[in-house]
Amino acid sequence: MSVELTYLAYTIALFFVVVMVQATAGIGQHGGLTLANNRDNLPPPNAYLARTKRLVDNFRENLWFFAPLVLIAAVAGISNQWTVLGAQIFFFARLAHAIAYIAGWPIVRPLFWLAGVIACALIFLALFGILN
Repeated sequence: MSVELTYLAYTIALFFVVVMVQATAGIGQHGGLTLANNRDNLPPPNAYLARTKRLVDNFRENLWFFAPLVLIAAVAGISNQWTVLGAQIFFFARLAHAIAYIAGWPIVRPLFWLAGVIACALIFLALFGILN
């Protein structure tokens, strides 16, 4: 398996952990039995649960950029220093972003998000031969 696909697998594992953090926050606020029902009349989420929900949504949105780029690179047989660097930066940026988001740290969180966007741009540019 290529380095890029390995980092995609790591990113999916990280996403699973983030979803479990959100689920745990939901159980903590509402209780497992309440969440096992239809959830039609849940009260608004507390600040922490709302933050974890936004984190999951943000992670999912960014994964839609990263995963296809890595898969296209794999199918096209493109792997170079830029695709590897992009995959590594993306994973570690998402890890740092998740920690900053859960902790509620302002200012640095968007910087980690931007690093992930730049990582995707590196892979994209490498796909089209702009970065060799």
